[in-house]
Amino acid sequence: MTALIVARFDVKNAAKMDAYATAAGPTVLAHGGEFVAIGEKVTALVGEEEKQSVAMVRFPDVASAKTWFTSPEYTACKPLREEAAEMQFTLYETE
Repeated sequence: MTALIVARFDVKNAAKMDAYATAAGPTVLAHGGEFVAIGEKVTALVGEEEKQSVAMVRFPDVASAKTWFTSPEYTACKPLREEAAEMQFTLYETE
């Protein structure tokens, strides 16, 4: 089964967000991930949605997603991520 990481976020600093995306993107690809979607919220159709933006990344499996998230390459990006945005990451197993 494949895995999907959904990141919901509010950008605090656009320049740092660009730097984070530039740094983190290659780490995703190096671990077999692919970006499925990146977008801005238009409106909540049902319920409350706190975060304004979303990024979805597909990995071959849950183990690959977890390995990417804890990898030294991605771990090095985390301080920049924390300066760039308030983020929530959720891992899903998909068919």
